[in-house]
Amino acid sequence: MNFTDKNVIITGGSAGIGFATAKIFIEKGANVLITGRNAESLHTASVNVNSPKLKTLASDISKLADIAMLEKEVAESGNKIDVLVLNAGIAKQFSIEETTEEVFDDLFNINVKGLFFTLQKLIPHLAEGASVILISSGVSVSGYAQMGAYAATKSAVDAIARTAATELADRKIRVNTVAPGLTDTPMNHQTPEHIKNAIAAAVPLKRIGEAEEIANAIVFLASEEASYISGSYLSVDGGVTIRR
Repeated sequence: MNFTDKNVIITGGSAGIGFATAKIFIEKGANVLITGRNAESLHTASVNVNSPKLKTLASDISKLADIAMLEKEVAESGNKIDVLVLNAGIAKQFSIEETTEEVFDDLFNINVKGLFFTLQKLIPHLAEGASVILISSGVSVSGYAQMGAYAATKSAVDAIARTAATELADRKIRVNTVAPGLTDTPMNHQTPEHIKNAIAAAVPLKRIGEAEEIANAIVFLASEEASYISGSYLSVDGGVTIRR
């Protein structure tokens, strides 16, 4: 897979799956812009990659003004987007009974509203034949306890991806969804060890995923090797959703 001089944008790219994906794209020759809410984390990511092909932008996708700032950055660069990875998101675990309005709004503002309007504002800047990848979650098709509001946001992501795949097909733009299972990322470090062990035991491959494994799937879907794949939902979860 060759991405030499392709222009890639990854939201939520300073850590975890987004950061792992950025590194692979850069290794394959792409120019990558990552966004994130935390300027310090972005700086750390930049230092770790240490490549002129990586640019960073502090941007909170829950704020429409920050999305406009990202669009302005793209427009002023004069470059079309070849690959857009909408990865930024948060996870919060509460039962339906325990979910507050604040938790609900936080999840939907970032995972759904932010993703939707980032896609909307960047569509005019997508190159003909570009690839768009939305990051969902296996919980969108599973009934895990404590995940009601979060699962609802990811089901919304799935629906947005299907609609976008239809609407953008006339520009030969492919839109796909990657749905990770539990993955060893900073976002999941808050999950108690006994819960992670229980989840791993329920995975047919008997372990949780690594960020690089999810990143490899994202890069594949963005590549010419996946040129006839659009509107797909790719589970990267060690086989958990076999039983859904």
